[in-house]
Amino acid sequence: MCTTMTLVSTPAPTAASAPPLRAWQRRALVQYLRDRPQDFMAVATPGAGKTAFALRIALELLADGVIQNITVVAPTEHLKTQWAQAAARIGIQLDPTFRNSDQVVAKGFHGIVVTYAQVGLDPTVHLRRTRTASTLVILDEIHHAGDSRTWGDGVRIAFNDATRRLALTGTPFRSDANPIPFVNYERGADGLTRSASDANYGYSEALRDGVVRPVLFMAYSGQARWRTSAGDELTARLGEPLTAEQTAQAWRTVLDPKGNWIPQVLRAANARLSTKRSQGVADAGGLVIASDHASARAYAQILHQITGEAPVVVLSDDAGASAKIQSYAAGDSRWMVAVRMVSEGVDIPRLAVGVYATSVQTPLFFAQAVGRFVRVRQPGETATIFVPSVPVLLDLAHELERERDHVLERPHREELLEDALLAAANREENEAEEQKFLALDASAELDQVIYDGASFGTLASPGTAEEEEYLGLPGLLSPEQVSMLLSKRQAEQLAARRTKNPVPAPAEPAEPVSLFERRTELRRKLNGFVASYSHRTGKPHKHIHAELRRACGGPATAQASVEELEQRIATLRTW
Repeated sequence: MCTTMTLVSTPAPTAASAPPLRAWQRRALVQYLRDRPQDFMAVATPGAGKTAFALRIALELLADGVIQNITVVAPTEHLKTQWAQAAARIGIQLDPTFRNSDQVVAKGFHGIVVTYAQVGLDPTVHLRRTRTASTLVILDEIHHAGDSRTWGDGVRIAFNDATRRLALTGTPFRSDANPIPFVNYERGADGLTRSASDANYGYSEALRDGVVRPVLFMAYSGQARWRTSAGDELTARLGEPLTAEQTAQAWRTVLDPKGNWIPQVLRAANARLSTKRSQGVADAGGLVIASDHASARAYAQILHQITGEAPVVVLSDDAGASAKIQSYAAGDSRWMVAVRMVSEGVDIPRLAVGVYATSVQTPLFFAQAVGRFVRVRQPGETATIFVPSVPVLLDLAHELERERDHVLERPHREELLEDALLAAANREENEAEEQKFLALDASAELDQVIYDGASFGTLASPGTAEEEEYLGLPGLLSPEQVSMLLSKRQAEQLAARRTKNPVPAPAEPAEPVSLFERRTELRRKLNGFVASYSHRTGKPHKHIHAELRRACGGPATAQASVEELEQRIATLRTW
């Protein structure tokens, strides 16, 4: 085997071969060329054009003779091909098939594309390449360098001597306290050390500029019934305040393909997709993100029954997964069902409807998933994502525009305790536990529509005119039109309910209401006030509930009495 490193002279492309830059890309490029830093980090929302920005920098550095070699590090095998194809369109030739055992790059290439795992397996191969020629290293979605110590150490060893390093990310950083290689950290006025970016382009800016699509979240709640490992049969309404364990079990129950929640939500999502296709987006596609392979196959069968068309199923252990994704992206079939692997970096611009049918609840994964739906092709396209009405997901949907940094310090003890409880509730259970837990049944109903941090609508059962009003929103709308139309629909919905259920005359004897019904109505009312207060203040729902408990006393909402619920509602009205 040849072990001698050879630098191949390949003609450098020029900036004339590159497409025009967006405003944020031009600003960042001017800053980069002015400062000429060894390390530069660009944080930009998915769909904003990070790849195009990085390749333009590579063009400039190649043309100026600053670098002779390029290494792109990507999270997945599929993204290696995507990077090579994007680079080739502007005259940069990158080899995505390079393996560590190759040692030497074939003639005619300006560089290679590898994965973080590949670098971690043998960083010395890439260290030798970096030292042999002046090298630009592009670290795509750099937070992956913290996925394991091996990956982080490998990146640091391999590229410490690089001439230039360009870090890219489009999603929230990690929640751990491990520094990411080649990322600068600064201590703020609050005493916390956060990651510092050189260029930042958030979702709100991109939405204002028309670079990304408006995203509507359709949150579906419903009743869930399951049997615990102890043999107890429990019933809860998804979205109501529950313990971490109960929330996890209710969430898991509604995602069970044998229940009614998934078929009802998939039917609604397909109706939304049909509306988009009939109103200006003829090739609009849908993506269901599943938790595991068995669920993905079951969801695909349900979609086949609903649509009459077999969806594309992409599983992480499928050798032809990348080819399936590329074929779907270039085609016009309706649905794709995938397990995680389409959550980051994969470019399928025609995706317009999503179903978040997984119990993964980290801000990082959620933002990555949402990022698959925001890419703009024509003015007015919107994205619609169906989510379980679970507090943690609703908070993330409300905070879509929030910019996040990597904070190195550990959270407060209370937050650590809560995180530990959530992790325990959502841990991957072994086969014995799996057999003891039994999802019995679940129903679905539209709980609310979240857009631009605000909530719209009231409860609507599947198949009703109220649900159809939201599922039938036009396929092409500007951000302003989305807000205006949602407000109008909500007003009409409330007016129709008042007409249908007028206030009874005082002389009429009131129907007796059970204690259960009274508590249920008060809990719904309290949750509505909490959602409104959350939108007004930016505070997460769980923090508001905690403040109410401190102010009024008493147990968690799920165990609170009628009097305690009424007191909390009255208190919240004064805030």
